[in-house]
Amino acid sequence: MEKYDLYKYEKELYNNGINYIGGVDEVGRGPLIGPVVTACVVLPKDFVLVGLNDSKQLSEKKRNEFYDYIKEHALACEVGIIGPETIDEVNIYEATKLAMKQAIDKVNKKLKLEHVLIDAMPLELDIPTTSIIKGDAKSISIAAASVIAKVTRDAMMYELDEKYPQYGFKSHKGYPTKKHLEAINTYGLIEGYRKTYGPVKKILEEVKNESI
Repeated sequence: MEKYDLYKYEKELYNNGINYIGGVDEVGRGPLIGPVVTACVVLPKDFVLVGLNDSKQLSEKKRNEFYDYIKEHALACEVGIIGPETIDEVNIYEATKLAMKQAIDKVNKKLKLEHVLIDAMPLELDIPTTSIIKGDAKSISIAAASVIAKVTRDAMMYELDEKYPQYGFKSHKGYPTKKHLEAINTYGLIEGYRKTYGPVKKILEEVKNESI
């Protein structure tokens, strides 16, 4: 895996007199159930956290440790959550943008953001933005946001797992794994599934056809 200077983008902005930089990332575009979750994190200039990178590359234990550390040291840290109903209504791409704007707006109410670094997705904002492909591996602020978003959404999946253990949400987090697809074929759909997603759509159509 290629190594990047995680502070490159932030340093360039600091050198241009920009102090409040928001890093934004999302998690949950691929799962069949639950919301898409985003985070916007503003770190202090002297922030250092060795080993922080894209949350998907970290162990769960490390992610949880980093989550606590980021929450404790960030100048601002907020999440945006858009549920399955809106995802079905506007599509996942637009829902992700809504969730990102939600997180950014929450941060902006606490401190005046001067620049926003976003993982991959272009956003139209009143604030200058930089969209960075693989940003969670190239920017410390986006990497921090990826951890906050991931831990937040995983916690929701653990709650769902306690309520419906037969679906295995703790292991697959709602993604369409073989085990997950077998579970929904066996036990049916519960509230929170994204009705416009292929495997869910297929089951709904089968149920509809059986009732005709």
